[in-house]
Amino acid sequence: MVLADLGRKITTALHSLSKATIINEEVLNGMLKEICAALLEADVNIRLVKKLRENVRSVIDFEEMAGGLNKRRMIQSAVFKELVKLVDPGVKPYTPIKGKPNVIMFVGLQGSGKTTTCTKLAYHYQKKNWKSCLVCADTFRAGAYDQVKQNCTKARIPFYGSYTEVDPVVIAQDGVDMFKKEGFEIIIVDTSGRHKQEESLFEEMLAVANAVKPDNIIFVMDATIGQACEAQAKAFKEKVDVGSVIITKLDGHAKGGGALSAVAATQSPIIFIGTGEHIDDLEPFKTKPFISKLLGMGDIEGLIDKVNELKLEDNEELLEKIKHGQFTLRDMYEQFQNIMKMGPFSQIMGMIPGFSQSFMSKGSEQESMARLKRLMTIMDISLSYSIMDSMNDGELDSRDGAKLFSKQQGRITRVAQGSGVTEREVKDLITQYTNFAAVVKKMGGIKGLFKGGDMAKNVNQAQMAKLNQQMAKMMDPRVLHQMGGIPGLQNMMRQLQAGAAGGMGGLGNLMNSFGK
Repeated sequence: MVLADLGRKITTALHSLSKATIINEEVLNGMLKEICAALLEADVNIRLVKKLRENVRSVIDFEEMAGGLNKRRMIQSAVFKELVKLVDPGVKPYTPIKGKPNVIMFVGLQGSGKTTTCTKLAYHYQKKNWKSCLVCADTFRAGAYDQVKQNCTKARIPFYGSYTEVDPVVIAQDGVDMFKKEGFEIIIVDTSGRHKQEESLFEEMLAVANAVKPDNIIFVMDATIGQACEAQAKAFKEKVDVGSVIITKLDGHAKGGGALSAVAATQSPIIFIGTGEHIDDLEPFKTKPFISKLLGMGDIEGLIDKVNELKLEDNEELLEKIKHGQFTLRDMYEQFQNIMKMGPFSQIMGMIPGFSQSFMSKGSEQESMARLKRLMTIMDISLSYSIMDSMNDGELDSRDGAKLFSKQQGRITRVAQGSGVTEREVKDLITQYTNFAAVVKKMGGIKGLFKGGDMAKNVNQAQMAKLNQQMAKMMDPRVLHQMGGIPGLQNMMRQLQAGAAGGMGGLGNLMNSFGK
């Protein structure tokens, strides 16, 4: 059973409490039986499943529960907490220190995606303005250095390796020493993939660790190998001091339960998960948001973090225009650029309550985009960006771009040919722009919308309700239903507004989080 199916089954079991007229031992046991069966089917270790069941049962005492206590909520909360404990060893991960060399050594099985993950992590830190690099100390696998060279050249990450030196300890030490002298902050050392039966390779791994004295040893765990993860994780932990874990191939096709529960064997925190083959398919791992997404509850906190990274509140010109109800095609074009900077679009949509399970369930970004396009009336982001890239300055900066295109059909033909799409798709984009321009115009007319503090106190609630209804009309009814209708939409707006840097920052973030 893949992770998304696991999430759905657990959610269904939890919802069974809502259908029960009386919450008693029989109902609780039935729900726990369903959850435990789902966990076992997803390859979660049987000892951990048994422990989860016992822990939930231990906190639920029907005889001592007060009559007015919400039993359903208490049971659901207990299950959520135990699911969190399943993948959280309670150990804080190593935090790199800015301005000093942080040596990070990668270990793992052959074929676990270790080398690719090394590049992803270096790229992750590089995007955050850390001076990062990669040392290839894998002399066992033919082509390992070529792979590092290709990956790093493409991502513009400095790297070190050798075609002639056969001793990985020498390569690792020379590379780390060189990059330390050059002032690099994140020095990642890739080592040979190994198996617990290969004693000589394990000794080599220990020798490399002793030579470079890493600040953090990351164990890369393949989500597709099931319960075999645990024995391998223990073997690595016994040999070197594994400080943290990255789980790869957790893109919906993997069962994943074995890998997640094997974390208990390392007693080391998961710090990232790999969700695809692209260089930005690496998500920072936070336990509670991960379980929330698994159960279809979204990750508003993660969405706010992603949006705040863009520093949208610095864009004073756009904010002034929105205050006055103005929104051009160029504004939309620039906001699409911002959305694309946030990472893979399916990853962003997975943070929105209601979308989490469907976006975790299927493998590739392309599949996610295709499903989103069928599900929603909005165009997919990359296609819209491509269309607007073929527009000229006059079209992008016009106060009424929609009217310009409707009066001169030749513009639609030219843009369609320039971007390699159909005229229908260009027209769809113009329609979407018209809808959002109308929302911006309405926002500009609501007094108090751009003040700091609590939006509920500053804003005319009747006008706000009309704005919410207009936004709801722009969405496919199925999408709105997934989000919990207009109340769900309003709740998400409140969370975004409260979580962002107040007032207009929150509204700017909201506009972007909806993907236009």
